[in-house]
Amino acid sequence: MSGSPATFTGNVTADPELKFLNNGTPKLTFGIAVNHYWTDQAGEKQEKTSYFNVVVWRQLAEDAAKILEKGMRLVVTGRLEQRSYEGDDGKNRSVVELIADEIGASVRSLESVVRAKRAPQGESASKPASKPKAKVPATQDEPF
Repeated sequence: MSGSPATFTGNVTADPELKFLNNGTPKLTFGIAVNHYWTDQAGEKQEKTSYFNVVVWRQLAEDAAKILEKGMRLVVTGRLEQRSYEGDDGKNRSVVELIADEIGASVRSLESVVRAKRAPQGESASKPASKPKAKVPATQDEPF
């Protein structure tokens, strides 16, 4: 990661959109809503929500597209990058996006987790990965 890292924690605002560039590079885009809470001088609780566009590239984009959905709470780490473009009205516009290096689910919002293992290089993803065999005496209790 180059430059200053940025880490945002928030909720996905819409189902992510996975596209492939002409050269085949995967690009995933989605929005994230980040809430900031504080108590003002009068003792009243306040809240402000900021919205950010997130861009994810390559393998991380494909992996994230399989699990991310609207409403999911995430921790996204990356860098902020400003991009200029021409709007539909012909005017020049500018946007700041979070270019993701890492994406993680916030355990605060998880109901359950199902872990899957990636197939080793050259093996089919449908073939279950072999588990290491350990010999445990029948009288030994589980450590947890």
